[in-house]
Formats: sequence, structure tokens, C-alpha cells
Amino acid sequence: MLVEIVQGLGGILLSLISVYIWVIIISALISFVNPDPFNPIVQFLYRVTNPAYDLVRRFIRTDFNGLDLAPLVIIIGLQVLQVFLTALLNSI
Repeated sequence: MLVEIVQGLGGILLSLISVYIWVIIISALISFVNPDPFNPIVQFLYRVTNPAYDLVRRFIRTDFNGLDLAPLVIIIGLQVLQVFLTALLNSI
């Protein structure tokens, strides 16, 4: 019974990671069109993604020729985490 609970929680965590990846993709795409900073959706996206961007920028230089690669670094890291968690949950 404990195994099913752990697998269920792991599935929820994997789903949350997938949703966060999509939020980062949407935020990165919106940043190309110079959105209205007072739009509630844009404010929400900035509030959700900027802490992760700041964490990555603190350790890695992500600005190359005016292009910020922090979203790409975060997405790759989250996908590696997804693969690791999937393998871990499947081995239980």
C-alpha cells in the first residue's frame, strides 16, 4: 500500500513539473513580444518564473548576445529530473 502512495505522489510531482515546463515556455514566448507589464497573466508568469531564473543566473552566465538562455537551462534541468523520477518510480 505504501508503494502505491509513493507512486501516486510521484505521478503528481511529475505532472507539476510538466506544467511548470509549459509555464516557462509560455513565459519565454511572451517575452519576445514585449507584453503589457500590468496584465495579470503576465504578472503571474513573471512571479512564477523569475525566482527560478534568478537562481540559474546566480550560478551560470545565461545572457549571450542579448538572448537569455535561463529558460532553456531550467527546462533541460527539469526534463533530466523527470527522467530520473520516472526511472525511480518505475523501479519501485
